[in-house]
Amino acid sequence: MSAKKHAFLLFTKAPKPGVTKTRLTTEKGGIFTPEEAADFYRASLLDVAELSFQALAQLNQIAQANPNGGDPDRYDFVVSCSPEADQKILTNMFNENGPWLQPILYINDHGKTFDEHFDDAFQQLFADGYHSVVSIGGDLPTMPINHIVQAFQWLEYFTSYSPKGGFVQAPCQECGVSLVGYTANTPMDSTGVFYNLDGVPALDAYINKAAERGVPVASLMPVADVDNPRDLAHTISLLKANAYSIHSQPGIFLAHRTLDWINRTGVVITTPPNAEHDPRESIDA
Repeated sequence: MSAKKHAFLLFTKAPKPGVTKTRLTTEKGGIFTPEEAADFYRASLLDVAELSFQALAQLNQIAQANPNGGDPDRYDFVVSCSPEADQKILTNMFNENGPWLQPILYINDHGKTFDEHFDDAFQQLFADGYHSVVSIGGDLPTMPINHIVQAFQWLEYFTSYSPKGGFVQAPCQECGVSLVGYTANTPMDSTGVFYNLDGVPALDAYINKAAERGVPVASLMPVADVDNPRDLAHTISLLKANAYSIHSQPGIFLAHRTLDWINRTGVVITTPPNAEHDPRESIDA
């Protein structure tokens, strides 16, 4: 059996002020300056890269232990960005914060909308001979390592019986998706998913496509991305919980760069008092 190559796709922009995480800036109702928002994203992006490399290390180790009578499958780390000129920013950033567990490959995505850019990145990799692609963004510092491992494993399982391969997703907190993956022979695309004019959420759009085309789907547990201050508050609480749990929960990943950056900025999460409590007097009586 011939070996297959698989691509983990980190779909991202370069962390530049005024370009990345603008909804976290005061101009858009957030709390950061454009420079702070870009610094936050840079820390998150590096943490996402680290957790993704750990996932690929597990997958490559499993593949080498089970070569199926031939060369083992290979799992590569690919960064896709646009415009092409920003690739140098990302390359320098990763080089300065290495070494990493394996080489980083780079491609540039093209198109008029997010949908077209996302599809272009997948199609470039499939044209280059990759059997499956799993993609996440750089604003997911709480992504579980096992999500990436399981995503590739589900696609391999679907390949074992489905002529259409398969599709895997993890929702985000807003009816969207935080992880997307499918195989080269899967009749799937992102047209109308993110650049949607009909009010259909991204997750629903993908599932509708899969149902219409008879594509098997695996759904992982939701993972929150960070687009606005509410998302940020949720993520900070999760990171602080992980920072404590790591001492008693083996295998948990702590996005230490992101948490360190948050701690340096002095951001504190609070919630308003809850006056709408659930009365229990009648139950106790």
